[in-house]
Amino acid sequence: MAFKSQNHEKLIKLIQVSRETIDSLKFYEDLVLENNNKFNLISKSSEKIIKKRHILDSAQVVDLIDKNVNICADLGTGAGFPGVVLSILIKERKYKTRVDLYEKSPKKCNFLAEVVRKLNLNANVLQKNIINQKDLYADTIVARAFKPIESIFEIVTKNFQNFQNLIVFVGKNGKQTFLDASKVWDFEYKKRMSVTSNDSLIINIKNIKKKIE
Repeated sequence: MAFKSQNHEKLIKLIQVSRETIDSLKFYEDLVLENNNKFNLISKSSEKIIKKRHILDSAQVVDLIDKNVNICADLGTGAGFPGVVLSILIKERKYKTRVDLYEKSPKKCNFLAEVVRKLNLNANVLQKNIINQKDLYADTIVARAFKPIESIFEIVTKNFQNFQNLIVFVGKNGKQTFLDASKVWDFEYKKRMSVTSNDSLIINIKNIKKKIE
């Protein structure tokens, strides 16, 4: 089934993928919509705008994942945004990167496992509460609609070893928390506007360290 909508050409232009990959994204979209009542994957209000709200929004950060990344961890992936979308795009690029999908809901993990199997993705579904985990490994970590910035900083610095890169989706209400975090944490970052919302930012963060009091 073709990936036809007003966002179709926008997506192709943004990520420059093959028709096969567009079809994989459409297949994934259909699975989300078909299973939404059963697993409560996305809000009902976003079903009609899933391409822009979830798929395009997730896809826009793929260029921030280096081809040499071994593991990309998605914290609280939910229905698989952005992790599944990124795994589909990474497969297109023939990177060896594995995407680890952390999700504590058993029902959502069952759904994610089905998606990974049907699309033959290089991804691990990990039914874990990321807050309680220790000594994890990932080169790059992504967080979308997960927790406030300061909570994310606490989790990634305490629970992951030697990660190089943190990619965070920040909405309108998150901009102030990002400023507040800078009072407690030292970090390097680059930011850019989201392609799906003028009120949202994509922030690429490195070298996170808590300030000495």
